[in-house]
Amino acid sequence: MHLKAFLLNALDSATSGGRRYHVWMGTLTLVMLVGAYAYWVQLRDGLQVTGMTDHVSWGLYISNFTFLVGLAAAAVMLVLPAYILEDVDFSRAVLVAEGVAVSALSMCLAFVVVDIGNPLASWHLAPLLGLLNFPRSLLAWDVVVLNVYLALNLAIPLYILYNHYAGRTVEKSSYLPFMYLSVFWAVSIHMVTAFLLAGLPARPFWNSALLGPRFLASAFTAGPAFMILLLGLIRSETAYEIRDDTIQKLALITVVAAQINLIMLGSELFYKFYFPTEHSINAEYLFFGIDGHNALVPWVWTAIGMNLLATAILTAHPLRRNLKWLMPACLVLFIAIWIEKGLGLVIPGFVPSPLGEIVEYVPTWVELSVTAGIFAMGLFILTVLVRVALPIEMGHARSPYIVHEQPSARERARQRRDRRSRPAEQP
Repeated sequence: MHLKAFLLNALDSATSGGRRYHVWMGTLTLVMLVGAYAYWVQLRDGLQVTGMTDHVSWGLYISNFTFLVGLAAAAVMLVLPAYILEDVDFSRAVLVAEGVAVSALSMCLAFVVVDIGNPLASWHLAPLLGLLNFPRSLLAWDVVVLNVYLALNLAIPLYILYNHYAGRTVEKSSYLPFMYLSVFWAVSIHMVTAFLLAGLPARPFWNSALLGPRFLASAFTAGPAFMILLLGLIRSETAYEIRDDTIQKLALITVVAAQINLIMLGSELFYKFYFPTEHSINAEYLFFGIDGHNALVPWVWTAIGMNLLATAILTAHPLRRNLKWLMPACLVLFIAIWIEKGLGLVIPGFVPSPLGEIVEYVPTWVELSVTAGIFAMGLFILTVLVRVALPIEMGHARSPYIVHEQPSARERARQRRDRRSRPAEQP
């Protein structure tokens, strides 16, 4: 009975709201429909309608995939302090972070499906069902860790929300082991994705031992920055309480990760350009262009400038504590990481090719439309998850079948332990 009421309440929460809510959801639906049409064109005519070629076989799709894996992994920055370190400042925001992880992982898997061309080929990526080359293939490892992390981020919040909705006390012992596992898995999904690129010796731009740590640093920069923007929006549009301490702690995490990310970027630039070799040619194309081929040069220098500006603002304590400066800085930093980790990471690995051929990549309207549709899908999922979770967490949504029964034997034993642990009152 509780489950049926929970599902009906979730449906009601997701479909009801004010005018702005319906305009927002309608706009996302329209963008998804445009993306679906573009994807149909791609299925009809093949990958030739994209800007990808035999020389540049990964484009906008995989660029966004690598970025969103980091966004999903960044949920650990709230899960770790809230559930494991019992930081109360993060406790009211952690379910929102889990929702961000679910939506980001959904977009990751969607980008993989559209990139392989034929969606039926994704059957070969299904663990235990398809012809997955496990454990030899790094791609197989990536598929496994992504799916397990998605399952963890779906199961744990749903379990907590359902028990809150049913009026039950959630025992930490029932989900805490899975929380520890999710923390480990959050790091693994990003490291495995980095190894997927770094393990290609024919692509010297990626073949670096520093790529994995750089992935984590950029993830722990863009993820908390996005969470600050999202929590600020929730606080301004709903009655859900988000404390200033929560946002300020996230801002501190963001600026530290941003500084580490810049240090690693500086190390890469020193390694590539202090004494350049033939392995530096991809970096030369990215930062300076080669023989008039400079499509990515404006993008990467814009990203570096935005990164430096936002990090400087966040480093200044008075500016970081002022929301009028904090929010724009987080938005600028998020966009900068998206450029740096997407276009600035994936595309230069293919230009020039191992044979020295320069074929530049420019995404077509099909790729842009499909990408916009997938991002709209992710925002749609995130909006629904937040819309369902907040009324339950605020106590506004409860099952009508709750019966106020006597506490269970376990609950009575816990109450007795609590009474014995209290100090005796002085006469």
